[in-house]
Amino acid sequence: MDPGRREMMANARPNRNRNITGPRADPKTRIAKTTRGEKSGKTAHKASRYLTSDQQSLEFVADEDRFVLRQSKKKADIRVREGRAMPIDRLAFNLRYIDKERDVFDDDDDDIEIELQAPETIVEQLGTDQLDQLQSDMESLLVLEGDPTNRQYWEALQALCKDQKSKLGPLGREDRVLSSVAEDIDKILKPKTCDQLEALETQIRAKLRSDEDIDTDYWEQLLRNLLVWKSKATLTRIFQTAVESREKLLKEKRSSGKQQAQPQQRQQKSSLLPSVAARPIGLPEKPGPPLPPPGGGRPSDNEDASQATKALYDREAARGISENEEIFTAEEAVPAHVKPRWTDRRGARKPRYFNRVQMGYEWNKYNQTHYDHDNPPPKVVQGYKFNIFYPELEDKTKAPTFKIIREHGRRRGQSHAAAGEADTCLIHFIAGPPYEDIAFRIVDREWDFSAKRERGFRSTFDRGILQLHFQFKKIFYRK
Repeated sequence: MDPGRREMMANARPNRNRNITGPRADPKTRIAKTTRGEKSGKTAHKASRYLTSDQQSLEFVADEDRFVLRQSKKKADIRVREGRAMPIDRLAFNLRYIDKERDVFDDDDDDIEIELQAPETIVEQLGTDQLDQLQSDMESLLVLEGDPTNRQYWEALQALCKDQKSKLGPLGREDRVLSSVAEDIDKILKPKTCDQLEALETQIRAKLRSDEDIDTDYWEQLLRNLLVWKSKATLTRIFQTAVESREKLLKEKRSSGKQQAQPQQRQQKSSLLPSVAARPIGLPEKPGPPLPPPGGGRPSDNEDASQATKALYDREAARGISENEEIFTAEEAVPAHVKPRWTDRRGARKPRYFNRVQMGYEWNKYNQTHYDHDNPPPKVVQGYKFNIFYPELEDKTKAPTFKIIREHGRRRGQSHAAAGEADTCLIHFIAGPPYEDIAFRIVDREWDFSAKRERGFRSTFDRGILQLHFQFKKIFYRK
């Protein structure tokens, strides 16, 4: 401390001989310094709102991991949806109904119709190379996965894959000896619950750690088999939870779909489609020569009436139709020159279908000028959803196909229609015995093949249903 200040504090009275530059006693200007490391309450609160660089790095890595995991699950769903799933995709698809972090906007409306496959069944069907690939894929997911239930699922699958690989590999002399008692061990472990297996595991580990004179090989083999059965019990429990959740959602969807479908199906007999196809696109309705009518259908004496077809039809009809959809039945006769010869023989059947046409308004410059939301322009066709049922194809290795037929020599991109009207074409579906070809008249515009969810393009054949869903490209005019 400064000598002058010490003297001042010792003597209550000011010292006339003190250094003029020394500190003066003034109770109003006394300052108490905070100790090093202390912060005022306001400053500490403000600092707590900001992360350190290490914390920011950890948060960034965690966000990146969540994004990569979500994209991996999304890709698996797409491959399952399109019928080209790998084993890891089928296994990941099972978790969609119990995954708490799943984004519902990644789901497709028809995903709930896809059957779940038991994990144990998937693993047992794989060879050694496929098991190696599956284990590598599971390691990648397990590193990113944070949900405890999902981690249990993947860890149990790893144990199951390891056991399956050991069964497929060559057996040594010791393995052959131990495998002779494996069946007896499995008989002991199979009926036990997960809790009972955990209790037995504790007892076996205690016995192996003890100094008792025991058959170590037997007890170690028993422990290995126990861990496999424990993994199977865990997988069964998680898979059963997913199945129950799916069945509950499926029941709710079908019950709500039936309620919506009943009033809509009563309107099916009204002649909606001729007016749809004949209406000008993007222009006000005015008198003039309409487009060729979409066709009134053919006699259905030979229509497929099998139980399998009826079940598929009823399930599709139960989904109902959306606000912007209408039932589509504009069937046309297949041109004679493209008919296959085998259809003349006895037993050919006409396939059943449940198709929808998507309608909407196009707010182009003309319509914005002449219409508003209170007086909207005429609806135009914006897309189609074809669902054609082929449950009993003779050659199930060949998926049905389709092609576009344009009459009068018109080619793609050319227009022969009058001003304000739309060209039409035939879409011709070919499947093979015992089903006849079938054709529909549709508006001929360029399709949007985008994979975006809101565009909804789909071309698949799965479980006897050919699905072709597409929308037309939207045309934007630049100024």
